[in-house]
Amino acid sequence: MTADLAAWSDFNVAIVGATAALAGLVIVAASVNIREVIQARSVTARLGAGIVALVVALSIAAIGVIPALDVVAYGAIILALTAVGAVFPWHAARVILRTPPPSDDTRPPVIKAVIGFVPIAAYAVAGIAMLLGHPWGLYAAAAAALLTIASALLVSWIALVEVLR
Repeated sequence: MTADLAAWSDFNVAIVGATAALAGLVIVAASVNIREVIQARSVTARLGAGIVALVVALSIAAIGVIPALDVVAYGAIILALTAVGAVFPWHAARVILRTPPPSDDTRPPVIKAVIGFVPIAAYAVAGIAMLLGHPWGLYAAAAAALLTIASALLVSWIALVEVLR
């Protein structure tokens, strides 16, 4: 592991534990009302995007503790995982924008659709920064991990509340 990346080892280990626990909790919470979740396509898509975002964060943090990993290679890996992870919020956004909201929901669908892209965009910025050799790329990855946790919790909470409307 390079000296720069080695300094982030404890942070990455903590993120692995946190994201794994949160992904499990979201799955368990969704399974309590699985019939309602499955019937609401936009809720299912949003929960899927939230879980995938957590798995992407988990994977990026886990890869970050691999010994002798170069920061530039880490940036390339982050971009690859981000590209794969972007498929799910893209799908969720399409479903959200095509599904009529409940009559009592006054929030613009675009805002619901954009929230899922926040962690993906943050990781993309981090990966590009690392590829370009910017030292702040690791800080951007840390911010992306924290944004992922916040975004996934927000999306999951909202989706689980919406399913019970």
